[in-house]
Amino acid sequence: MAQETELETLEGTVVAVIYQNPENGYTVLRVRSREGSQTVVGELAQVTAGEHVLAAGRWVDHPSFGPQFKADHLETAAPTDADGIYEYLSSGIIKGVGKQTAKRIVNRFGAETLAVIESDPERLSEVKGITRQKALAIQQDFLQKAGMRRLVEFLTEQQLPVPLALALWRRYADRAIDIIRADPYLLLDEELGVKFAEADRLAAACGIEANDLLRVEAGIQYTLTHNLGNGHCFLPRDKLLPAAARLLHLEEPDLLEEGLDALRLRGRVVLTEVAGLSAVYLDELFSAEEYIFQRVLSMCQRELLPPDDMEELIDRVEREQRITYAAEQRAAVRMAASRQIMLLTGGPGTGKTTSLRGILGLFEAMGLKTQLAAPTGRAAKRLGELCGAEASTIHRLLEAGYDPDSGQLAFQRDEDEPLEARAVIVDETSMVDVPLMAALLSALPNDCRLVLVGDPDQLPSVGPGQVFDHLIRSGVVPNVQLTTIFRQAQQSLIVMNAHSINRGVLPSLVNRGGDFFFLRRRDAQAAVDTIVELCQSRLPEKMGIPAEQIQVLSPTRKYLTGTANLNLALQAALNPHEAGKPEKKHGFFTFRVGDRVMQIKNNYDVLWREQNGLRGGMGIFNGDVGVIQDITPEGELTTVNFDGHIVE
Repeated sequence: MAQETELETLEGTVVAVIYQNPENGYTVLRVRSREGSQTVVGELAQVTAGEHVLAAGRWVDHPSFGPQFKADHLETAAPTDADGIYEYLSSGIIKGVGKQTAKRIVNRFGAETLAVIESDPERLSEVKGITRQKALAIQQDFLQKAGMRRLVEFLTEQQLPVPLALALWRRYADRAIDIIRADPYLLLDEELGVKFAEADRLAAACGIEANDLLRVEAGIQYTLTHNLGNGHCFLPRDKLLPAAARLLHLEEPDLLEEGLDALRLRGRVVLTEVAGLSAVYLDELFSAEEYIFQRVLSMCQRELLPPDDMEELIDRVEREQRITYAAEQRAAVRMAASRQIMLLTGGPGTGKTTSLRGILGLFEAMGLKTQLAAPTGRAAKRLGELCGAEASTIHRLLEAGYDPDSGQLAFQRDEDEPLEARAVIVDETSMVDVPLMAALLSALPNDCRLVLVGDPDQLPSVGPGQVFDHLIRSGVVPNVQLTTIFRQAQQSLIVMNAHSINRGVLPSLVNRGGDFFFLRRRDAQAAVDTIVELCQSRLPEKMGIPAEQIQVLSPTRKYLTGTANLNLALQAALNPHEAGKPEKKHGFFTFRVGDRVMQIKNNYDVLWREQNGLRGGMGIFNGDVGVIQDITPEGELTTVNFDGHIVE
């Protein structure tokens, strides 16, 4: 077995910060060491010229930039000699201190400069051009930078990701270390992404005992939070506590009950009865469910006066859209005019899109400002194309962003700043989870109509809850269910087989005509080869479907026919390695210019600009699909086009 190469060390002074990615802390430095000028790459939350740097890693030969020191561990310290302090201050790291001011300060105080700034800032007024007020401002900014450095050192010592420093500083500023030492389980916040085992290890290092109530409460809360990802808004009490006990490796039922009671008394969880079960909710999920219930019920009970000439308006919309509505479709359009909330449901081929366009046309004829939305970028794009109108994701409709005070996702549109709309139409509603539905409802003006469109047999949301399914099953919300499969759709075996499956009937696998055919492969590698062949040549050549419009689905990530291996095989066939084509290796996968990629986690901080450069905004969301346009030579800055939104 090959032995791992021992890490080398490199020590020196930062001459220049060549590049730094604020999202992940990836940094390229020019460092002056005893051996001369070196290029060092690694992760740092904050660094500036003049700082002392200590790196542990290996020398590598970059194909474009030659030899560089790739650091697995990288830390900085404030400079200690006069020359280093001058470089540090003259870099502009401290507000109000430029090159000339830095020179005068260092000439006056020499190697004691940083100690004077930190502990005796009023002495800075001895330097020409520095008032007492400016001296105190210099100290305040210096202390902030020093606090960030200490935070980075703390995370490094605890073997936690350095990029965490940015998020923790935004939340807690110079109190971050003390706050995290007092309660390491604050790191379990979903936005920080720290695993329970990592927070638990830090807690042990901070002297928190295994049976400490703080740890027990964190384990219970983490178990509930973890199960949100499995779609559960709550867990039955008799399942929650054993699951938390396994996570904590505790066999003290009384202690777990005490932890649960403490969480309940502090308002972190809610205990209630659901279908005869003692259910435990996170407080925010319970509040969201309650809000949805109250708001939807209120909207259901409100009937609106339809326009006197409604039938004539519907006739006019029919003529404009050059279509004659079936009875179910006309009933859907009519209901939208008289109810504040309605559901429009139906399987494939039953005319949901035609009905939806009719509702939109009627709202426009009534003079109602209408906004279209869907849960994902791809669904929103499709909705906009089908309706010939602008559509957005629900997150963008609500102006999602980062709240610097809470460190959490926040929506600009809410009860205080509602949407400027008289009607909202949401497609693919089966994918909307409880928190997002609550946020949408809270942003609706009191007189706003809401039309929720979807297929109840589609997969439920990734997040907690099955809102659309439960609204249908309640029988309370006005609902038009489209059941007729139209003649054109009957020509599609995809549509007909989908309805067969919903009826519990085995689909037809023998008919190879039209848009559906079945190929049997009993060997996994043969199945992979067939899938690649279909995407690379057969479907583009025989059916005129470009490879970039083909979506391959697999029920698993693992094994030869799982998504991980299929992605590798399809990339090798459709977008292979070429000399001069930029790419970046990440784990077991290599990202390459021309790759189609999907965002798999909401990122509210990332900035985007429109392709034409006219507008911009924040946030790329789970399910957004794009194409890699560029990768910098360092391999750390990737430009992706998400349906016209350019993101770096």
